[in-house]
Amino acid sequence: MGCFASTPSDTSGQRRRPGSIGEVVVYIPGFRIPKSIDFTQSIGESLPKNLIDRISGLRTRVVVMAAQESPIASKSRRRTATRHGGSSSDDLLQALEEYLPVLLGLAEDGRQLRDKLNFVWLNQEDAVEETGMTNVWYEVLSVLHLMAMLCLSQANSLLMPKSYSDGYQPRVSEESRRNSVEIFLKASGYLDCAIRQVLPQIGNDMRRELPVDLAEGNLRAISLQALGQAVDLQLGMAIDSPKATLAVKRRLACEMVKYWQQAQDNIAVLPLQDGWGKKHQLFVKWKFLESKAAAYYFHGLILDEGNTEKSHRAAAAALHASEEFLRESKKASDALHSTSPTSRSPVLWGSMKYLSEKIPKEASSKVRINRDLYSQESVIDTAPVLPDFPLALKPDDYQLPQADLSWKRENKQQQENL
Repeated sequence: MGCFASTPSDTSGQRRRPGSIGEVVVYIPGFRIPKSIDFTQSIGESLPKNLIDRISGLRTRVVVMAAQESPIASKSRRRTATRHGGSSSDDLLQALEEYLPVLLGLAEDGRQLRDKLNFVWLNQEDAVEETGMTNVWYEVLSVLHLMAMLCLSQANSLLMPKSYSDGYQPRVSEESRRNSVEIFLKASGYLDCAIRQVLPQIGNDMRRELPVDLAEGNLRAISLQALGQAVDLQLGMAIDSPKATLAVKRRLACEMVKYWQQAQDNIAVLPLQDGWGKKHQLFVKWKFLESKAAAYYFHGLILDEGNTEKSHRAAAAALHASEEFLRESKKASDALHSTSPTSRSPVLWGSMKYLSEKIPKEASSKVRINRDLYSQESVIDTAPVLPDFPLALKPDDYQLPQADLSWKRENKQQQENL
């Protein structure tokens, strides 16, 4: 029950990957692609033809659209699909949402068949090229994972700075930022549902054989990544708002640190491969360092409001640590974008545009006042402890949909025929 098969990558070690994936605001890890299934051959006459045709048609639609949407697909193929009304992230997400209830019918009401179909998906972050399992819950898990990846792709598109011909700096509208926060929460909700409702349905032995793309630690890391980026957007909007206090900005920045720290803790223990996996690790490291730079900056400004020499020295240490983290984040960014498949960082905007300008100025002014503080080798080690705030953002409360009623009708019909 629940057999699996994995196919290693080819002997040359060259995984399916494009040379470049363009600009990256949101890294989309493990965009997995389903392979075709011959439902008729697998389950024969165990189901009525109309039900077989329905589930087969829905999945085939997903297979075709996912192949076109994936970063593995050529740009010309994606352009052709769009020009002919084909795949887009919205269309594919809709196709997956229509497929999921029918799939859940197979899991819940088609129990006698659910372990006869071998569901095969191509991996990106795992050492093996593809993984097939004869367990319908593996398919459900893969569908939820892909739904989350599509949300990240949508957020990446929304957050690409728009250029203007009238001399204004490229920017991202507030509407796009607010919409992206909702999309990040949605992505996190899909992954949270996968962890809570689907992984427990898969036996421990089979869970150990899941590709790293679907490992619980990876699902948690991506869910936390989405929450961390949502808080980053909230921080950018707070920076733009004259009503937001320093305390609010510090709280958001400190929350962001916790999300990225937890994401890094989860991803650090995974056996991710060079390429997509290595790039994923570097993305999390980059954003974690950026969040630390932001948190120490706002913490330093608040400490500097104190009236004692001790508070001013603590502020200086925090601001200089902020500058160090900013420097380290730029190194991590360079490493991320140079890792194959290569990528580009878009023009700075939002919280990091503001912080990249402010942090060096504030840290420099404190250096002149507290020169003796910087004779030490590592100011990061002497920086004051950041305040601990409870995490406010939570994933959307996504629940698996009801199984398609056609399965229940089929079971009822079978019982009446007995």
